[in-house]
Amino acid sequence: MEGWDPTTKSTLTQIPLLSVKAGPRDGGAWTQRLKEEYKALIAYTSMNKAKDNDWFRISAANPEGTRWTGKCWYIHNLLKYEFDLQFDIPVTYPATAPELELPQLDGKTQKMYRGGKICLTVHFKPLWAKNCPRFGIAHALCLGLAPWLAAEIPILVDSGMIKHKDDASSSNES
Repeated sequence: MEGWDPTTKSTLTQIPLLSVKAGPRDGGAWTQRLKEEYKALIAYTSMNKAKDNDWFRISAANPEGTRWTGKCWYIHNLLKYEFDLQFDIPVTYPATAPELELPQLDGKTQKMYRGGKICLTVHFKPLWAKNCPRFGIAHALCLGLAPWLAAEIPILVDSGMIKHKDDASSSNES
């Protein structure tokens, strides 16, 4: 955690670490892992709400907990930009981090792969590998998606690649 800003370090230390090393093919162990994932997500969400820093909602989209969907948002220049968020849990999870997708932004930045998968290879993947199996979905959101949004959304807005929903609707009305 050297070189991290104090806020990130503080946030990360408050997200519970996971202990069950299990993926979607591991039956009962996967169920235990999912329980840990939910506990970490609840803790992270509660912490964000307490700090008035609520920025995402996700839930499992299937009973197996292998597909997740939701929304994430970023405030820039006092305007809220909201995006669909989705990802699948890889078969090799937790050894492999989930690939977080923002389909609405597909093709709008170089820091994204086909299908709207955000680029996490250089900074996040080595960190994930080093902390496997202790990191989970909440950690991916905290250390992967949050910094990506903070770095990319202001650039996309300022360059005109994305428009605020109010700007888009007013230009459609003209």
